[in-house]
Amino acid sequence: MQTRNYFRRRKILDRQKDEESLPPGKDFDAIPATDADVRFRRPIASDGPAVTALIAACPPLDRNSRYCNLLQCEHFADHCVIAEKAGRIVGWVSGYRPPSDPAALFVWQVAVSTEGRGKQLASRMIAELLARPAQDGVTHMITTITADNQASWGLFRGLARRWDAELERSALFEREVHFAGAHATEYLARIGPIDRTKTNAKQG
Repeated sequence: MQTRNYFRRRKILDRQKDEESLPPGKDFDAIPATDADVRFRRPIASDGPAVTALIAACPPLDRNSRYCNLLQCEHFADHCVIAEKAGRIVGWVSGYRPPSDPAALFVWQVAVSTEGRGKQLASRMIAELLARPAQDGVTHMITTITADNQASWGLFRGLARRWDAELERSALFEREVHFAGAHATEYLARIGPIDRTKTNAKQG
C-alpha cells in the first residue's frame, strides 16, 4: 500500500512539473471562440517543453520523456505538426515514415488541449501533415491504439470514411509478450490506399 501511494505521489509531482514547464501567463488565457486564426506549423526544438506539458494533460496518451519530445521536434519536424492559436500550442501530432514501410506515415500521438477541442483540430492537423512534400509517396497511414481508446478509434474510423479507404486492425504489440504485462495491447490501425486529393479536401 505504501509503495502504491509513493508512485501515485510521484505521478502527481511529475505532472505538476510538466504543467510548470509551459510558458507562463498567456498559456492559461482563454482561447477565443473562433478558430479562424489557428495556425499549423512545423515544430522547432524550443517547442519541446510545451509539447511535453500538452501530452501530460491529454490522458490516456503515454507520457514520453522530455528528451523524446525534443528529438521529435528537432529530427522529425517534417512529420510532426503543431496547431497554435493566440501564441499558444493547442494541438500536436507526431509521426514519421518507418524505414521498413516507407509508403506509410506512422502517426505516433495526437494531442489536443481542452480549449482546442470541438474544432476538428486532430483531423485538420493530419491533413496538414499529408499535404506536405515530406509525405510524397505515402499510400497508407498507420498508428497503434489500445482497445479502450475510443476517442482515437473514432478519429481514425472517421478519417477512413472521409477518405473512402479501408481501415484494417490487427494486434501489433501484445500485453504479455511485448510489455511484460505493464501495458495494454497496442493494435495496429492501417488506413489505405489513400487518395491524396481526398486528404487535402477542406475539413467540414
